[in-house]
Amino acid sequence: MSGPLETPSSEGSHGELVERLTDEVADWLPTQRWFAGKDRPITAVRPLTWSTLLDGDPLLLHVVVEVEQGDRREAYQLLVGSRQSELPDVPQSASIGLESGLTCYEASGDADLTACLLDFMAEGKVVDGLSFEHEPGAELTTGLRAHPITSEQSNTSLVYGNQYILKLFRKLTPGINKDLMLHRALREVGCRHIAEPLGSIGGELDGGPTTIGMLQRFMPDAVDGWVMATTSVRDYMAEGLPPEELGGDFAGEAMRLGAAIATVHADLARALGVEDGDQADLDRTVEAMLARLDRVAASVPELVPHVPRLRSAFEKVAQISGSVPVQYVHGDLHLGQVLRTLHGWLVLDFEGEPAASFAERAALRSTLRDVAGMLRSFDYVAQQLLVGQPEDANDTERALAWSSRNRDAFCDGYAGVAGRDPRDQADLLRALELDKAVYEVGYEHANRPDWLTVPLSSIARLMNDEGTS
Repeated sequence: MSGPLETPSSEGSHGELVERLTDEVADWLPTQRWFAGKDRPITAVRPLTWSTLLDGDPLLLHVVVEVEQGDRREAYQLLVGSRQSELPDVPQSASIGLESGLTCYEASGDADLTACLLDFMAEGKVVDGLSFEHEPGAELTTGLRAHPITSEQSNTSLVYGNQYILKLFRKLTPGINKDLMLHRALREVGCRHIAEPLGSIGGELDGGPTTIGMLQRFMPDAVDGWVMATTSVRDYMAEGLPPEELGGDFAGEAMRLGAAIATVHADLARALGVEDGDQADLDRTVEAMLARLDRVAASVPELVPHVPRLRSAFEKVAQISGSVPVQYVHGDLHLGQVLRTLHGWLVLDFEGEPAASFAERAALRSTLRDVAGMLRSFDYVAQQLLVGQPEDANDTERALAWSSRNRDAFCDGYAGVAGRDPRDQADLLRALELDKAVYEVGYEHANRPDWLTVPLSSIARLMNDEGTS
């Protein structure tokens, strides 16, 4: 990868074009779904590094920019394409600007240009400082065209010929990405609940390595867990039958999903070990929960009435007696992170919570953090059909009944494999679920204000659970 813009790595590195385009990027970034900084204005954008992947017309550049938002500075990667002619068949929102007669655009949707990324990994090439690698023993088919998955939020994924999926990590962090690291570890112990990692793209950030992208086996016949659960909720709400009498009852799948997550946790422990957490770990957990609570409450007035009882629920964690085992976990588990295949459930995206720092993502955690995330997801999928609708007590009651049934089924499935019921650690599980709900309050306030009622109503209900003071 090239160095600072004042000293381009080669004559064809197009640093001047990148520098001029930066002003356009500052206005364009907030319009992109994967940009995580929608909660505050951009104060500056600076190009850090750039690489020429394809030269000529069309041109393909890989650019890393530093986005400044007050005291926050984060690095994002862009694929910048440019042509003398009009834009290819990509969304109009991909257009960044016009520089020196070149139409510049975000090129992840340009199949003519992104084909080279897979080819470079198959060849094991180093291109202008970027390392393209295939995993040991992986033999990749070249010459495939790619199309992006439009539902992606914090990253961008490209599917090549229904054989491979390449995830480009939009927000870059120093070091090997946790998603790649854990997929490699799980592959080594033969975990059956992941899609096989096949390749990666690496570069440099702050003088050290960073993961640009990860290639995996694509499962064309898999069904998204969120979609399956949503269909079940919609049928349940429309037909008026008890959940157990519904043809699309999700409880059986929820139980199998719980068993799959417990198996993944066991495989992670086998691959990377488990430690006994001490009082200092509990204190750090409480400190992080309280810090998030204060941060979100400062910007979301609707959360403020719940703050005293939330603080009490979080502070209970510090009073837990005995050690709490900690290990590598998923860190951002929900129904959108799992796929149902003919052979069972697959778990995706071990990157961790998008808003978390690199250190927070890399930290060892209680497996209950993943359990809490999935419990929140069952609640979310049940309540989503109520968003924007007139308040109806019967609909609310039915949504909560669906959620309760599937939350219990998930925990039953988890307990059957893990040999311990997550519900037995009520104070920690509740605090972790409430912490996740506070995160959701901040996310919805910044991105989907109409959905703010979902986590807020969950907080109110969880606070009324027995054992919360």
